[in-house]
Amino acid sequence: MGLVRAVLVTVAAFVSLVCFGQTSYSASGLLAADSAKAERAESLPTGPTHYDITIVKTYPHDPEAFTQGLVYSDGFLYESTGAYQSASTLRKVDLETGKVLKDQTLPRQYFGEGLTLWRETLIQLTWRSGIGFVYERDTFQKVDEFQYKGEGWGITHDGKSLVMSDGSAVLRFLDPESYQEMRQVVVLDEHLPIRNLNELEYIKGKIFANIWQKDTIAMVSPENGKVLGWIDLSSLRNALGPVQKADALNGIAYDAVRDRIFVTGKLWPKLFEIKLVPR
Repeated sequence: MGLVRAVLVTVAAFVSLVCFGQTSYSASGLLAADSAKAERAESLPTGPTHYDITIVKTYPHDPEAFTQGLVYSDGFLYESTGAYQSASTLRKVDLETGKVLKDQTLPRQYFGEGLTLWRETLIQLTWRSGIGFVYERDTFQKVDEFQYKGEGWGITHDGKSLVMSDGSAVLRFLDPESYQEMRQVVVLDEHLPIRNLNELEYIKGKIFANIWQKDTIAMVSPENGKVLGWIDLSSLRNALGPVQKADALNGIAYDAVRDRIFVTGKLWPKLFEIKLVPR
């Protein structure tokens, strides 16, 4: 009996060693595999986030305004409109009523484009003239002008630099004092260049860019040009109602105090306050 018992104890110990050792090995192996998978997942590039929108509020907008640039400040909208033959304007607009409170017409040879507010001045681009105008915000008195190569489309700023689009996939960063170009980034969705960048607005560390002729806004990293998000605004077409002349979506303004985003378009009779909804 003593010999049998010894054999049984030895067998049991061997089985325990094998089973528990294998279980322990398997668990540690699984943990290591999970850790490796997590590391690989973190290293993989993440694609842009996609957003739909909801309409928070609708405001009237001049249906004859061919909107090229839009800015919000202290309860008012400042708007740049485009056309030749003395039809391009700089405007101050009452948000609630859409009434134009002040306007200034550009000389007939200029086609107005993007607009931004830098400190107490409004900076307005022109399309193919290679010239930008700087105005005192309250009086619309021109205080400066500057030149740039190529076309002018949209303009905004990130608190340090002016950021300009020219209809390509490139964003140019300009010194706000000398207006000299400091750097460029190419806007890419993964490896695809995103062309037709139009009106711009800097919102919470990202550059929002209208894509010309699409009811879409790209959210772009100012550091490297990577597309971080896409906003689908196609639902606004139905919200416009039965209008005949509504052209491209164009015009983004941001109220940083109340965290409100406003959008409109060329010849749109309405301006919308929107909220982003991740898909």
